Amino acid sequence: MHPTAKVHPQAIVEEGAKIGENVVIGPFTIIGKDVEIGKGTIVHSHVVINGHTRIGEDNEIYQFASIGEVNQDLKYQGEPTRVVIGNRNRIRESVTIHRGTVQGGGVTKIGDDNLFMINVHIAHDCVIKNRCILANNATLAGHVELDDFVIVGGMSAIHQFVVVGAHVMLGGGSMVSQDVPPYVMAQGNHAQPFGVNIEGLKRRGFDKPTMHAIRNVYKMIYRSGKTLDEVMPEIEQIAATESAISFFLDFFKRSTRGIIR
Repeated sequence: MHPTAKVHPQAIVEEGAKIGENVVIGPFTIIGKDVEIGKGTIVHSHVVINGHTRIGEDNEIYQFASIGEVNQDLKYQGEPTRVVIGNRNRIRESVTIHRGTVQGGGVTKIGDDNLFMINVHIAHDCVIKNRCILANNATLAGHVELDDFVIVGGMSAIHQFVVVGAHVMLGGGSMVSQDVPPYVMAQGNHAQPFGVNIEGLKRRGFDKPTMHAIRNVYKMIYRSGKTLDEVMPEIEQIAATESAISFFLDFFKRSTRGIIR
């Protein structure tokens, strides 16, 4: 434990845990022996961090969160699978983040600068990249992938193995059972596409030619009447001169469940 760490006397930090510089741990929090917490991270009261869990720098974890606990996959047999969390994430009250499984690669991975609001659940083997927002009660089943800048509305649920592309916005109450291409706005049960997330792209500095190219690819996928195999050569051609379109190519390489329609 770093000498600058501030651990409340009513917290339990098991021997073997690695607590970094200027970490703050509140009362009634339990930190397991295989946990590592990076400098500047604040862990409020009544938090449980367990298992082989590594948490980066300058995160803030609020009360009643549970991180690194045994996952809910019935095949799990106690293997030393992991949770890895990056930097500057805000993990609000009652969030649950479960450790990975051997079958799913062994790690649940969170990137940087994400916000997980109250009661979010992130299941085993999920991969969440950077600057995502999951609103209250959003639920991710196992093996879900969220790319950068994804927003998931409150009370939404995402099926196992679904891939959600970068800059997607899912409206509240969405039930997502298939993959969602980059830049798309979607909502519903089951979720359907409703156009391009133009407002989000404007906020992130996308210029008009780039947004025009994204709109064109959206129309190819959803309004041309062609199959993905038929439009893919056209998308590849646009991607050769417009780097933002390469997100579509990467997405389709990883997509296994088919896309929302």
